[in-house]
Amino acid sequence: MTLFLLCSSSRVAASRRFGFSPSLSRICPSTRRRLTISSSTMSNLTHTITLPSQVGEQVEVVASPGVSEADFRAAIDSSLFKQWLKNMQSETGILANGAMSLRKVLIQGVDMFGERIGFLKFKADVIDLDTGKKVPGIVFARGPAVAVLILLDSEGETYAVLTEQVRVPVGRLILELPAGMLDDNKGDFVGTAVREVEEETGIRLNLEDVIDLTSFLDPSTGCKVFPSPGGCDEEINLFLYRGSVEKAIITQLQGKETGLREHGELIKVHVVPYKQLWRVTADAKVLMAVALYEMAKKEGLLC
Repeated sequence: MTLFLLCSSSRVAASRRFGFSPSLSRICPSTRRRLTISSSTMSNLTHTITLPSQVGEQVEVVASPGVSEADFRAAIDSSLFKQWLKNMQSETGILANGAMSLRKVLIQGVDMFGERIGFLKFKADVIDLDTGKKVPGIVFARGPAVAVLILLDSEGETYAVLTEQVRVPVGRLILELPAGMLDDNKGDFVGTAVREVEEETGIRLNLEDVIDLTSFLDPSTGCKVFPSPGGCDEEINLFLYRGSVEKAIITQLQGKETGLREHGELIKVHVVPYKQLWRVTADAKVLMAVALYEMAKKEGLLC
């Protein structure tokens, strides 16, 4: 295995993070749409779709007051919204067996990352047909992401590489696995994982040395983890890299400042002994990766 440390001038260009993301026009080929725009008020922006799983029923998509026509159009054409509809109608989706019905979607907020939607907030009216009651349907959509557990052996000790990042939503600095969102619709999970590690730590990994820990999960899970499915659609693929380095590399990594700082990524690298990893951070990605790694070793799936 080969491990390279990169200087700041070798980091991945910011355009990889903020480039245009094409829409998934082929996800629901049989979904029919009708868009109605009212010039009198933004609150009258509406859109209707017919889902293959709900023949004869139209789903109304409506914009909340304050959502612009451009943002509304971007939302309904986004890969985030289309993937959510696809998940709802999949073999294991909640609309698959006809016990529930999607009646309405209220688009509440759109956050753009350059020319693509980064975050999408909406409320879905999903009805349990047996009881006639709505089920909780507030959705914060951000799409798929990746994270990498990097373990480096040096002089008889195994170390884990973490990043310290400013996390405004929780009001804290958090020690995390190197991680990031997919910037396109191509499903390049391994490539994205390698790029994120390079951007956030300065370490360049070889694609063939990276192992997908989530691939060990039962296929019924989709081989992904969902950190907060009660409110967020985020699904994460967790990867593992193991390598051996000189102690000087460990020293060089400790405290290194990285990230796309011109875009507000104020990242500092931390290297901690692996045996302490599960206790030094509350990052769910770390704890899930450790659990998968240790169970895979226990069952003989990893050395």
